Amino acid sequence: MAASLNEIVQCSALALTRTLGLDTSEARIEAQVLLGQALGQSRAWLIAHGRDPLDTEQTAAFADLFERRWSGEPIAYILGEREFFSLNFKITPDVLIPRPETELLVELALARLPVGLPRRVLDLGTGSGAVAIAVAHHRPEAEVLAVDQSAAALEIARENARQLGANNLRFALSDWYGALAEEKFDLIVSNPPYIAAADPHLAQGDLRFEPATALEAGSDGLDDIRVIVQNAPAHLNPSGWLLFEHGYDQAEACRQLLMQAGFSQVSSSNDLAGIPRVTYGQLIP
Repeated sequence: MAASLNEIVQCSALALTRTLGLDTSEARIEAQVLLGQALGQSRAWLIAHGRDPLDTEQTAAFADLFERRWSGEPIAYILGEREFFSLNFKITPDVLIPRPETELLVELALARLPVGLPRRVLDLGTGSGAVAIAVAHHRPEAEVLAVDQSAAALEIARENARQLGANNLRFALSDWYGALAEEKFDLIVSNPPYIAAADPHLAQGDLRFEPATALEAGSDGLDDIRVIVQNAPAHLNPSGWLLFEHGYDQAEACRQLLMQAGFSQVSSSNDLAGIPRVTYGQLIP
């Protein structure tokens, strides 16, 4: 007798918990999402039809998706999408997976962009375009430039911008500020690489599958942040802001870098887990 949807979800969730160390609730949600992807149905539909059996073709389709997740592949890459700041983004292995803690960077940026006033915004290392598109979506009067050194990442970001209707956004292939000449902005944001090259976390979990160039940044994880901070004054208008995400233990070092570069109003903000996640400063003439 064919297994029911409920039985498939229960068994799959247990396997994910044992293999990947997910908690019970998260494992169940992932199992439902993967089964829904295989069947082309929502989680709500699965719950309502929990006693329905799976036929052979449906079972095979689910098994293919489940095997990928069971082996550790991030679910965002399997599904090809991830929600960020209430927007749905196309995601591929060419880009970093947007994470909930990065939404803090967007919130802090929006707080420094008055509604209804034109402002120039630069997003360094845009990846999927998540931060730039979220800012552009909520500040349609702003002019946003998103840059990345990866042509493949930029293509994903451009597609996301088209799908989400971010018409006040343009893109450029650039190694940080390299291709920007003397352009200046009112606000610069970045979620740069900030993991030390020898950090054991790079060989664990989702990080194993994500592009190394979007993760690693030298022996202490601060190489790219140093470049961003040191060169920011040349690309900021008077009273402009620089905001960037960093690692859990890097806030103090990041504040020091900003103060050394001449920034004032230097501070850090915590994410929902209480971890200092974004540091920022204002360039006062």
